[in-house]
Amino acid sequence: MKPAVCRRTLGRLAETTDGLFRAEVIHRRGTWRSFDAVEYATLEWVDWFNNRRLLEPIGNIPSAEAEANFYAALERSDMAA
Repeated sequence: MKPAVCRRTLGRLAETTDGLFRAEVIHRRGTWRSFDAVEYATLEWVDWFNNRRLLEPIGNIPSAEAEANFYAALERSDMAA
């Protein structure tokens, strides 16, 4: 993939994730007490998004687990070579 195409694709992905975050966290909870409250809610959401959200296309496991499995398989194949 060309760098310009890759940047556009990543930009679209970031916009989609940002929109999902705003809909699920920022707008749903209404008025915020402070910036710290928004920051903490953001960290909680990112943790859920990466570590507890189950994704059907990758076997109903969290993305962090799929990534760990991927790198573990790479290490095993490197050791076998």
